[in-house]
Amino acid sequence: MSHPFLINLSFLAAQPTGHTVYAKNLVSHLQSLAPTLLTAQEFTGFQCYSIPGNMTPDRGSKGHLSRLIWTQFQLPNLCKTLKSKLLFSPIPEAPLFSKTHHVVTLHDLIPLKFPRKTSPLTPYFKYYIPQVLSQAKQVICDSEATAKDAASFYQISAQKMTVIPLAYDSHHFRFLDLPTQNYFLYIGRHDAYKNLQRSIEAFSKLPDHSSYEFWIAGSPDRRYTPMLTAQIAALGLTQQIKFLSYVAYADLPTLINQAIALVFPSLCEGFGLPILEAMACGTPVVTSNLSSMPEVAGEAALLVDPYRVEAIAEAMGAIVTHSTLRSRLRQLSLIQASQFSWAKTAKATADVLQPFL
Repeated sequence: MSHPFLINLSFLAAQPTGHTVYAKNLVSHLQSLAPTLLTAQEFTGFQCYSIPGNMTPDRGSKGHLSRLIWTQFQLPNLCKTLKSKLLFSPIPEAPLFSKTHHVVTLHDLIPLKFPRKTSPLTPYFKYYIPQVLSQAKQVICDSEATAKDAASFYQISAQKMTVIPLAYDSHHFRFLDLPTQNYFLYIGRHDAYKNLQRSIEAFSKLPDHSSYEFWIAGSPDRRYTPMLTAQIAALGLTQQIKFLSYVAYADLPTLINQAIALVFPSLCEGFGLPILEAMACGTPVVTSNLSSMPEVAGEAALLVDPYRVEAIAEAMGAIVTHSTLRSRLRQLSLIQASQFSWAKTAKATADVLQPFL
């Protein structure tokens, strides 16, 4: 039996981060294309082909390496055996020696823009990803910012790229009309480009910062988190800044709804899902005026220069002190978020894939 259209889900993590959330929501709306899912997880209503489950990012470098080896040496044989015409990968990975056409999604080029010494992601983005993109039939990008970066770093032509924004689950992330608590919120990894050090310094500059807390939700990083902990101690904020570690998907809506604001002045994002999810909850957002973030936030957030601590602090202070501003941002956020949906994202993606089926 032939399986003309395969979707590679070898990277799906048990604890959903951005790429897993994107892939699962997208796939759920692509049933009409009758794909076969290459996955170690269960998907009701789909034809699935079981693959090893030890290739996910949450297994660290071993997981990444196992997946790359499988992608290059076992996936081509699988495509041949299943007689597939097209392989779609929701991350920029595909076999380089296969006759099966592939379409991939490129989320960002952060490891090239903010390289880490000794990080295996640097050679991965320098040498492997450009090969995948050059051989791809089409490249889907999360944002105009990512498409510009792909053109700049990899010389990918505009004709080969399609910008398709991400979305959110409107049944999950919505305005719950809960009382606002006294905390600001950040959601995401602890990474230098996420700009947490400046966000923490900005919080310390709020005129009445002792009345508030700053909750940092996201998986810690053994290289970067200790620097944040030391900074917090030096500023005397140990009692007010809380690390929540990874927050379960089910708990996010309440956490976001009760925050004073989402503080997300990242230096670079492929898209910025937490911005959209916060806006969908009617929670005010402070984010950056660069990279993809203005594309997501539109007029519905306070956009700041992320390199200026004073600008971040002013925006946080304005949301605390001006109830009319909070109310206006809530209304604008709900309107802006309503323009995004996984059904729209999937429809645009299906339009890209259809010609190759």
